Amino acid sequence: QVHLGESGGGLVQAGGSLRLSCAASGRTFGNYVKGWFRQAPGKEREFVAVISWSGQTISYSDSVKGRFTISKDNAKNTVYLQMNSLRPEDTAVYYCTAAKSRGIYIQDINYWGQGTQVSVSS
Repeated sequence: QVHLGESGGGLVQAGGSLRLSCAASGRTFGNYVKGWFRQAPGKEREFVAVISWSGQTISYSDSVKGRFTISKDNAKNTVYLQMNSLRPEDTAVYYCTAAKSRGIYIQDINYWGQGTQVSVSS
């Protein structure tokens, strides 16, 4: 069993930055593909970023590529999402995820965090 807990959300002005953290419990977390999804009001949940268990494979959605950076600290069982140059359209609830493989589609995801709100004002 893996439990995920996000932190670091908040309100920021357009152009600003936030860093989300996701602390995981469960001894097998290191074996999972780790990532982030988000869901804006009235929209479907969408993929944001994913990092492989080795850290060698990283993917981003086109909408955040070049602005967001995913990373992980295996020793702390934590995955991060550094978000720069934030835009109002980035406003959403951000969810930390763990998947046994791939991790870019909702059906891939084995575990979800509870979500953290990110709001970007114009």
